[in-house]
Amino acid sequence: MPKLGTALKRIVVGRPQRSDKLSNTLLRKRIALPVFASDAMSSVAYAPEEIFLTLSVAGLASYALSPWIGLAVVVVLLTVVTSYRQNVHAYPSGGGDYEVATVNLGKRAGLTVASALLVDYTLTVAVSVSAAAANIGALIPFVGEHKVWFAVVAIAVLSAINLRGIREAGVAFAIPVYLFMIGVATMIIWGLTRILILGQDVETASTNLHLVAEGDTFTGLALVLLVLRSFTQGAAALTGVEAISNGVPAFRKPKSRNAATTLLLLGLISVSMFMGLIALGRLTGVQIAEDPARQFPDAPPGYQQQTMVAQLADAVFSGFRPGFFFVVIMTALILVLAANTAFNGFPVLGSILSQDRYLPRQLHTRGDRLAFSNGILILAAFAIVLVIGFQAEVTRLIPLYTVGVFVSFTLSQAGMVRHWNRELLDVSDQRERRRMRRSQAINGFGAIMTGLVLITVLITKFTLGAWITIVAMAGFFVLMLAIQRHYDRVSAELVADDGDTVLPSRNHAVVLVSTLHKPTLRALSYARATRPDVLEALTVNVDDADTKRLMTDWQKRKIPVRLKVVESPYREITRPVLEYVRRIRSDNPRDVVTVYIPEYVVGHWWEQILHNQSALRLKSRLLFQPGVMVTSVPWQLDSSASAKALSPHQAPGASRRGYPSLEQLPGDRANPKTPERQQ
Repeated sequence: MPKLGTALKRIVVGRPQRSDKLSNTLLRKRIALPVFASDAMSSVAYAPEEIFLTLSVAGLASYALSPWIGLAVVVVLLTVVTSYRQNVHAYPSGGGDYEVATVNLGKRAGLTVASALLVDYTLTVAVSVSAAAANIGALIPFVGEHKVWFAVVAIAVLSAINLRGIREAGVAFAIPVYLFMIGVATMIIWGLTRILILGQDVETASTNLHLVAEGDTFTGLALVLLVLRSFTQGAAALTGVEAISNGVPAFRKPKSRNAATTLLLLGLISVSMFMGLIALGRLTGVQIAEDPARQFPDAPPGYQQQTMVAQLADAVFSGFRPGFFFVVIMTALILVLAANTAFNGFPVLGSILSQDRYLPRQLHTRGDRLAFSNGILILAAFAIVLVIGFQAEVTRLIPLYTVGVFVSFTLSQAGMVRHWNRELLDVSDQRERRRMRRSQAINGFGAIMTGLVLITVLITKFTLGAWITIVAMAGFFVLMLAIQRHYDRVSAELVADDGDTVLPSRNHAVVLVSTLHKPTLRALSYARATRPDVLEALTVNVDDADTKRLMTDWQKRKIPVRLKVVESPYREITRPVLEYVRRIRSDNPRDVVTVYIPEYVVGHWWEQILHNQSALRLKSRLLFQPGVMVTSVPWQLDSSASAKALSPHQAPGASRRGYPSLEQLPGDRANPKTPERQQ
């Protein structure tokens, strides 16, 4: 069973890599772009659709506002990209928003950002795979009917790929990401060419349907709130921008410059595709209803609303079906791969937080393939819970999504303003001061813009699910503070002082005995070899006949260790041993008591159930006794892997029991004096 598990692990993860090979996993810009920017670029597959979907509540006339809402999103996106280019130069260590906020705004602000990012990364995975399920469902009805299972399997596959390492994941994802970019760009260019240059009518399946508004006519404050809500839905296009600032250490040198260049490419590509899809949607007359069954009363029987990208691809490539399939498949694939941004950001942030003692230390260590394996697995587990809980519905997940993003954006940019203020105090060169002032102005404008968006998100989405994100962030915040307090308390408790170097007066050794067999004899031999001041064997009398038999065998073998018997009228084993050890400690408080427990080493899980249960209970109780050391003395049964690898007579302590040693065994190639070698 262990060998099978190891083989499966090697198939999924691959062979372990040495720590000194970490530099070989660093990414070039052309690989880093799909690794870190796939989330932001893939957002264009559903962010424009969310704008149209939200506006549909007010009827077809409201779609005229979509280009202006799109432009507002673009302004914020370009502002954030420009601002984060300052971040990667100022803080290239990989802490990203968390480091910026902690250094400049304090620990509480840093933890707030960290909480927001952890929630955001988890939602990135859930939203991406859910959107992928919706797009593939437009092509394969079976997937559309089983979106939750598709999303769970997709998360599991992504986890396995990322466990193989960043570089391997980047190479695996690079081609699909670039194909998606080519497919969407081709669709936009060819669609606009057909409409604007060739003068052709390009209509989608929903163009001629009658869109019915829900409720009364939206005017005044209601219309303003609807537009703001549509803007916040479209602001999902900004998600993933921060991932590059958290992943700077993964870039090749010069790290900051390569990260800034990748960030610029990300911004330009995302803006082009985002506005291109909105323009194409308006020109083709595409309609996306929040409730198709009610808002499309004249829809043909059996009408299934496809995603916006699928409708546009169907219309643009109406005479070329391979083009439609290519765009839909690549869109679905990029949405799955977009979750890879989180699989790179979450584990790195988790490692940094672990190093700062805000998360368990296990998150700081790298796995066999130099990836932060524990962080990857935790992220996958959280995302699966979200997918199942929200039934892989993108519209239900989106309101939860942008809150954490804009919390981190706002605090990070505010922190950068403080950063430049501090830097300006030490610079007298006027040219350098002007450069810093310009950077500070960029970050200040970014803080104002993202802060306004954050307020808008909270107002328009609080009752739609944003409160869940706030509760989750608060939960992470409190949890991380509790973990840090625990580590601080343990560290203070473990500080060594002069009294800790004083040797105990004596070592009182106790060997637990139930039956006089090989494991017991080994434990006795080992205990004698440690030369304690006092050595005695201890057995618990739960059956008079068995105890008398043990005492008789003990005397026959003339074992030079005193055997003590403690009574147990209620047939317990653990409590009498604990009481005996406590008596030793109370009689001699300066003594240390060492308890030796013989244990079987087994090769199958079911054997563990049949053996070692008494030893396990004893150890779990003895470990809480001050001044008591617990030593397990293993005996490898033939079923154990180690016992199979060795001869039965090669176990430790064999020579003391009269067995031949390794050098004395016939045929041992290590000893040229063996009979076989002499022949």
